[in-house]
Amino acid sequence: MRTAWAFCLFFVPAYCFAANKQATDDYRALVERARNGDQTVDFRRLRTAYADSDIYDKAPDTNLQKKSMWAALKEKDFHDAIKNADVVLGADYADMDAHYVEYVAYRELKQTDLSDVHNFIFRGLLKSISDSGDGRTPETAFQVIEVHEEYVFLHSRGVALPKQQSLVQGKGHSYDKVVFDDPDNGQQTVLYFNVDIPMKHGL
Repeated sequence: MRTAWAFCLFFVPAYCFAANKQATDDYRALVERARNGDQTVDFRRLRTAYADSDIYDKAPDTNLQKKSMWAALKEKDFHDAIKNADVVLGADYADMDAHYVEYVAYRELKQTDLSDVHNFIFRGLLKSISDSGDGRTPETAFQVIEVHEEYVFLHSRGVALPKQQSLVQGKGHSYDKVVFDDPDNGQQTVLYFNVDIPMKHGL
């Protein structure tokens, strides 16, 4: 991917524009399928298509809405939680936090169909990370498109906060090395996340 990016930067902008457009079209098509409850969606492709699309770098800042959706969920204002989560998903449909918020909010509002869709998408996105490697070595690192995905992934495994996080380089790739205490046995554990995509975008 990095080689292709350099190729785009220096040599063939028209080719790269077409590639970005294809990724954007793929992302939008996969989002539409996911919204409609398509159980065959490739969520890893959805995430990578988003990262390769023009939408990724142009997405608006939704940090305020993210804070608001969590605050509203905590206060049991489920309609407001959904409203803010919708804004987040409009900018980034691969955002796992927003899908989780909508899953819980719709569940509490007894709108089972919508709750089930967001739960399915949340779990599908999470699984697309866990299926990308085992995280034990840089060579088998989990692939992420945003650093925040690391925290969602760790939280899903019961890790509130890592003890240490550092950026390491190897064989032309960038990795986040995360150290934490395993909540199951208390042992210090190390996981690696490939952060080539966030680094490429300067994130």
